[in-house]
Amino acid sequence: RPKSTNLHKTAVIRCKAAVAWEPNKPLVIEEIEVAPPQANEVRIKIVATGVCHTDLYHLFEGMHKDGFPVVLGHEGAGIVESVGPGVTEFQPGDKVIPLFISQCRECRFCKSPKTNQCVKGWAADRYDVMALEETRLSCKGKKLLQFLGTSTFSEYTVLNQIAVAKIDPAAPLDKVCLLGCGVCTGFGAAVNTAKVEAGSTCAVFGLGAVGLAAVMGCKFAGAKRIIAVDINPEKFEKAKVFGATEFVNPKDHSRPINQVLAEMTDGGVDYSLECVGNVAVMRSALESCVKGWGVSVLVGWTDLHDFAARPIQLIAGRTWKGTLFGG
Repeated sequence: RPKSTNLHKTAVIRCKAAVAWEPNKPLVIEEIEVAPPQANEVRIKIVATGVCHTDLYHLFEGMHKDGFPVVLGHEGAGIVESVGPGVTEFQPGDKVIPLFISQCRECRFCKSPKTNQCVKGWAADRYDVMALEETRLSCKGKKLLQFLGTSTFSEYTVLNQIAVAKIDPAAPLDKVCLLGCGVCTGFGAAVNTAKVEAGSTCAVFGLGAVGLAAVMGCKFAGAKRIIAVDINPEKFEKAKVFGATEFVNPKDHSRPINQVLAEMTDGGVDYSLECVGNVAVMRSALESCVKGWGVSVLVGWTDLHDFAARPIQLIAGRTWKGTLFGG
C-alpha cells in the first residue's frame, strides 16, 4: 500500500511501479519514490492504465538504449492527489487523464488548428522520455525516466499541468483510460487527419484498439463503406460492432491486398488508415487508395525501418499523411 513519509500532501510518496531497468528485459515491480509536485505540476494517483504497442516498442525493439531505467505507460486515468504552486485548474480529487502530448495553448502549434504538436512536451532534445532533471520518480537512489512524460505504470506519477485533462467526475476510470492513447489516436486519425467525408469508402488496416477506434471514427464521419482488413478473422465480428461494413483477410487472397480492394471499390478507396505500424502495410494502404484524391494516413507507430513507395502513387494525386494522438 502506498505510504507517505509524513502527513503532509507535499511529502514524498513511496509506491509500487513496474520499472524497466534495461531494454529487452521483463519489467520489475519495485517500490519507488515519487517526489512532490513542483511549480505548475500535478501529482496523480493512477487508478487504471492500458498497455499500448508503443510501450512494448520502447522496451523490446532496442532502438533507445539510453532511455532506461524508465517507468513506461502512457494510457492511464487517475485522481489528482496534490498540486504544486501555480496550479489553478486542478485540485485534489479531480478525475483526470494524463496527456502524452501537452497543450500549453501558447506556442505556434497550439495556436494553429492544423496540429496538436505542442512544443513544450517532454524533453527538448528527444521525443520518448521527459528530461532527466524534470522526472519526479526514483528508485534505489537512481532517477527513473518518465516515458512520454507520463509513466502510468506506477501507482503515482507527476506531470506538468499542461499535460493533464480534467474529465467528468462520473467517468469510469477503468474505461476512459483508453482515451489516453488508443481511442483518440484511431478516432482522431479518421476525423481530424484523414477528414473522412460522408458517403465515402474507407479501409482500416489492423483491428487492434487503435484500428477499431479508426473504424468508429469513419462511421462517425458518415462513411458509407468501411472495409476492415486484418489477418485474424476473429476480430471481424468486433469490428462490425464498431461500424465496419465489410471484411478482408489478406491471407484469403493470392493477389496483393491493394488489388483486391481496387476490385471491390472500382479503383480504390477514398481513405485508408494504417493502424499496424508495419512499413509494408503502410505501402499497401497507400496503394489501396484511389488515384486522383485518395488519402492514406499512417497511424501505427514504428521507426525501425524506412518505407518506400513508387513516386507515381503520389504523382497520380494520392496524399500520404501522418498523425499522432489523433491530430
